[in-house]
Amino acid sequence: GASAAARILKDQPDLVVLDLMLPGEDGLSICRKVRGRYDGPILMLTARTDDMDEVLGLEMGADDYVCKPVRPRVLLARIRALLRRSEGAAETAPESQRRLQFGALVIDSAMREAWLRGQGIELTSAEFDLLWLLASNAGRILSREEIFTALRGVEYDGQDRSIDVRISRIRPKIGDDPMHPRLIKTVRSK
Repeated sequence: GASAAARILKDQPDLVVLDLMLPGEDGLSICRKVRGRYDGPILMLTARTDDMDEVLGLEMGADDYVCKPVRPRVLLARIRALLRRSEGAAETAPESQRRLQFGALVIDSAMREAWLRGQGIELTSAEFDLLWLLASNAGRILSREEIFTALRGVEYDGQDRSIDVRISRIRPKIGDDPMHPRLIKTVRSK
């Protein structure tokens, strides 16, 4: 745990699997330290099953959160989904769909960056993927199941609220009023 942050920043791996309970320094503080300078996906792996731990992990910048004991195939599927999103989204998008603009908000999938009134927006990898998915489906209602499957590559379990957490973090970053959103709207039971 003590040397993890420095190693992640130095090596810039394709993906980080980070246990919350590490000797020396816990996974949450490592995630918080590296998130601003590491753009790759971070998957939190932990024995803790408390919802608040999951919410905290996602708010610290984790892209996914898996509780132990984890089935190896499920872990591998989640890792593949995270890698697919981080590596393939920009490469497979047609040139005309690599940059979308909604008023003062510009989202570029090739650069994996977004700007509001010309100012860069700090987004985690998972936040960018969700924003791009919603933006590229503008005007269409996406169910929680569709979003979950598109972003994680696995079926929605009916209880995971990580999408809700990400949307609540994205709204203020893109200049959307959380109380009266205009850009990302939630449609009840849809």
